[in-house]
Amino acid sequence: MTTAPAPARRDAEATKAAILKAARHLLARHAHADITLKAVAERAGVSPPLVLKYFGNKDALFARVMSFDTDADDLLDAPLDGLGRHMVRHVLASQRDRGADPLLRIAFAPLHGDHGDILRANFRTQVTDRLAARLTGPDAGLRAELAVAALIGVGVMYGIARGPHLRESGPDEVADRYGPLVQAQLTP
Repeated sequence: MTTAPAPARRDAEATKAAILKAARHLLARHAHADITLKAVAERAGVSPPLVLKYFGNKDALFARVMSFDTDADDLLDAPLDGLGRHMVRHVLASQRDRGADPLLRIAFAPLHGDHGDILRANFRTQVTDRLAARLTGPDAGLRAELAVAALIGVGVMYGIARGPHLRESGPDEVADRYGPLVQAQLTP
């Protein structure tokens, strides 16, 4: 008598990542109030109870999605003298490789009512304020916001407007051209 093979076990971290990716995708396209856990689960290829198992409830899931902490760690992980190029490359590579922009979620904050206020506050604290703290010289806060604005612009052109010339170019080529524009805001 042969026994049926045991069902494959899910990799918990990969499953959580798929759920977060699905929630980010939906949050970038729909108002928070219109997103259901069922829709997140379907997009992630899991069951709604599994979403609840890992995140507890919709508010807890979206609290994680509205955080920029992990994305900021990767975005800002370069020496200051090469940070502009690194950030441009990171934004484009994230979209190309993961279909997700680490910053672009902020562009959709107006869709989310009170949750948009949370998204904006997280973005300020976890991205622009953190970047400003690394800068030397005058007007660090303004320069950080201008650098991030340039990143959001290239992210919008790549991911939303889908500029064909930009999308045909590799992240390194674009980072070589656009990185100095961002870097100009980072160095006094």
